[in-house]
Amino acid sequence: MDDLPRADPLSAVSPLDGRYAGRTEPLVPYASEAALVRARVRVEAEYLLALSELDATPLSLSSDERATLRSLYEEFDADDARLVKRLETEGAAGYAATNHDVKAVEYFLRTETPERVHPWIHFGLTSEDVNNLAHRLLAKPAAEDVLVPAATEVRDELVELAREHRDTPMLARTHGQPATPTTFGKEMAVYAARLGRQLGRVREAAATLSGKLAGASGTYAAHVAAYPDVDWRAFSREFVTGLGLEHTALSTQVNPCDDVAALFDALRGVNNVLLDLDLDVWLYVSDRYLGQETEAGETGSSTMPHKVNPIDFENSEGNLSKANSDLTFLADYVTNSRLQRDLSDSTVKRNIGAAFAHCLVGYGKAATGLRKVVPNERVMREELDSHPELVGEAVQTILRREGDTEAYERVKDLTRGRDVTIGDFRDLFDELNVSESVREELRALSPATYVGLGDELVDELDEPADE
Repeated sequence: MDDLPRADPLSAVSPLDGRYAGRTEPLVPYASEAALVRARVRVEAEYLLALSELDATPLSLSSDERATLRSLYEEFDADDARLVKRLETEGAAGYAATNHDVKAVEYFLRTETPERVHPWIHFGLTSEDVNNLAHRLLAKPAAEDVLVPAATEVRDELVELAREHRDTPMLARTHGQPATPTTFGKEMAVYAARLGRQLGRVREAAATLSGKLAGASGTYAAHVAAYPDVDWRAFSREFVTGLGLEHTALSTQVNPCDDVAALFDALRGVNNVLLDLDLDVWLYVSDRYLGQETEAGETGSSTMPHKVNPIDFENSEGNLSKANSDLTFLADYVTNSRLQRDLSDSTVKRNIGAAFAHCLVGYGKAATGLRKVVPNERVMREELDSHPELVGEAVQTILRREGDTEAYERVKDLTRGRDVTIGDFRDLFDELNVSESVREELRALSPATYVGLGDELVDELDEPADE
């Protein structure tokens, strides 16, 4: 396979850039190497612009020069990214190889600006000032514009199923055993509500990502040495918030990353809800409560032609499990640094995109699977009818209401560990010392109608707390 081009998806060492490349493409503007380089260019360019606005500095920029600076990241393209990479690894434009990715960005800006501007590029900064801002400028829209909408599609499918099947009775199981009836719609509404709350956590975490710009040890030392009369704390706060981030006032060289860890944890919350959903839907398909619409030309098994497997939910489960493993590792790792700085987090943060990509694949597969499932109301009803003991809870509760202190024991003796029929219950009802109206109330009970407020509970999805 030596003739296989490295850029060919078949040569990808990860399925994220191979098998799933089409599904992960929406993250390319936020998770690729080129995206990181572009974000660094944005930080450096905006920093130059901010320095030029200080009265203390002799740096002045014309309106055309300011527009040119912003165009460096607004119009950043593949050729620009390749030039930065050459500056880092080979040398280019008269510069020797930097072997340093942020320094390569500095030299890139030199190739695009007048020489008088060059001393002010990266003035007083450490690489982490640029990198911590760049990573957050990518993570924020990746979460808000890609991951949240993708997971919201799953929630929308759940809401649709919940409302359409709000009154479809279904056997509920606790500890894997027949419990009491519920409705399929209510069960889907539970997942929709949980997912809505977790998505709220993601939005909050993304909105509160916080950046630092305070120099090599977080003290503004170089800035103060050059211009002691400038209020560098105010400058930093205005600069960082101007990028759309909150400001981290206290840091070492490293932004502590508790904010990024909170985003990772919030995404794990979304994923945990969907993993629970994937498992349950898989079981519902296995129990034939759910059928699946087939797709023309699709193969379910290489040897069993009849099979329609719940592969979307299995794929979602696998990708979300991988995502959670990565997110847990990332959250634990990036919040620690030896003393004021060590570089181990640099290579780790390059894997944020992979964690996000597994999330995206998992969300897409779950949504696809939900669009294919079709509740099998006949099977659900037959299962309920085969378990008349399900009304036992209602019977003993009504008898308690009537003052029967042995109600629970009476029903327990009739049903526990035994196969019972509706006839057995009616024999019990005939023996009870209750009024005829209560006896009729008991006789009217059936598993299919014993669903409480199941259908009405679906309306709770309209409450703002779920959004």
